[in-house]
Amino acid sequence: MKHIIVLLTWSLLTTACYSSKTIAKSSFSSRELALIKYADNFKPMRVYKINNTNDSLLLRKKSNYINPKDPNLQHFVQRLYATVRDSTSMGIGIAAPQVGILKNIIWVQRFDKNNLPFEVYLNPIISSYSNKKQTLKEGCLSIPNRKEVLKTRSDSVTIEYDTMKGLHKIETIKG
Repeated sequence: MKHIIVLLTWSLLTTACYSSKTIAKSSFSSRELALIKYADNFKPMRVYKINNTNDSLLLRKKSNYINPKDPNLQHFVQRLYATVRDSTSMGIGIAAPQVGILKNIIWVQRFDKNNLPFEVYLNPIISSYSNKKQTLKEGCLSIPNRKEVLKTRSDSVTIEYDTMKGLHKIETIKG
């Protein structure tokens, strides 16, 4: 009888624990999931171009918050990185909408850090920027064959973002 009570108790506890677990719902739409899951982690995605009418319409839409616990996030982030580092792109930064995913996710190369690492930021916002400006040449993967010297970029910005581990960070970046 004791064994039956122990088994029943164990069964109820494991069932209760299992049912109380929440499985993270995907932040991605079914269309976005189809784009993300089309290939493995190391396959670059197609970069949307502003001179393509359909691409241009999507590039102008508002991006949305991404849940750092999204079960599909890791796969997408790896594909986005493969895209920015692909030999046909060789960018220094990319945003999720540039591959058709309307989420607040960016990869940027940090020229202010040793070894110039690429870092991924979820839900980034610029919370402040300096009045001091810098002059630099830049381009955009979504605007083909165009590079310009800009004198309007702030010398430093303070950004807030979430990490892949779900931590919220605030950081001032200079240069």
